[in-house]
Amino acid sequence: MTTDTPARLLTLLSLLQTPREWPGGELAERLGVSRRTVRRDIDRLRELGYPVRATMGADGGYRLVAGKAMPPLVLDDEEAVAIAVGLRAGAGHALAGVDEASVRALAKLEQVLPARLRHRVSTLQAATTPLTSGDGPSIAPGTLTAMASTVAGRERLRFAYRAGDGTASRRLTEPYRLVSTGQRWYLVAYDLDREDWRTFRVDRVSEPLATGTRFAPRELPTGSAAEFLRRSMRGRGDAYDLEVVFAAPAEAVAARLPGRLGVPEPEGDGGSCVLRVTTSDSLDWTAVRLAMLGVDFRVRRPPELVARIRELAARLSGAVDGE
Repeated sequence: MTTDTPARLLTLLSLLQTPREWPGGELAERLGVSRRTVRRDIDRLRELGYPVRATMGADGGYRLVAGKAMPPLVLDDEEAVAIAVGLRAGAGHALAGVDEASVRALAKLEQVLPARLRHRVSTLQAATTPLTSGDGPSIAPGTLTAMASTVAGRERLRFAYRAGDGTASRRLTEPYRLVSTGQRWYLVAYDLDREDWRTFRVDRVSEPLATGTRFAPRELPTGSAAEFLRRSMRGRGDAYDLEVVFAAPAEAVAARLPGRLGVPEPEGDGGSCVLRVTTSDSLDWTAVRLAMLGVDFRVRRPPELVARIRELAARLSGAVDGE
């Protein structure tokens, strides 16, 4: 019998979060209380914002349904470990669809995981290897979660950074946003030592440390962190403007195109479409992915990609030459 009311409410909530309808008598038996106490506890959960629906009948039943807001979830050990392992696996690479919100969720979950569960998560991750790991560099999930926590908490972040030419430095920043390009993670932050906004590749960051010093957010020079990153990458030559025409309707191409390359738009009478996007993907990867779509296409720009596709075509032709 659960006599402690808060503990009983948590147990009741955990039961209700299983997607089924619970008869009042079964809940009373599980909790070791009367049906009247179950009804009072249900009312308390409703006051806390949990949308519990009751059904009429001989025994009556209760089900947790979708409401207007997302109430806190109660997870058992196995569920918490499963979610943390899944989020870590995605966070280690800049996979399409795994954005800053996913990293924030991982940061919140790992913050409250008991030590025994954190150990299980680390052990499971160390013991498993994905068949495919994405095209971007690997990133320690701990690095991402540490950075995401400072973004959410508006807390200054100190870290070691290795530039593209190998130059090492220490940075003290006011982190603004984490941005995923689909291939890499970037941090957009205000660099206090250089007194200017900067972007940092997260796979080049080490020893991230939250300083504990809070700051008032500054106004970003552009409307969004994603736009700031795009301009920064163009300035460094890390990105290029892609324009490709496909001899197929936009819907057919979109179904085969990797989401990180964007969405094509209809062109002409709708029998063809065009893709215009700024991307940081490697030219080799882009050339291969376009060739694998199974749709005739023509690259308008950049000229570097045109040259790379010609090289690829010659290499593939040479591979079967003489057959």
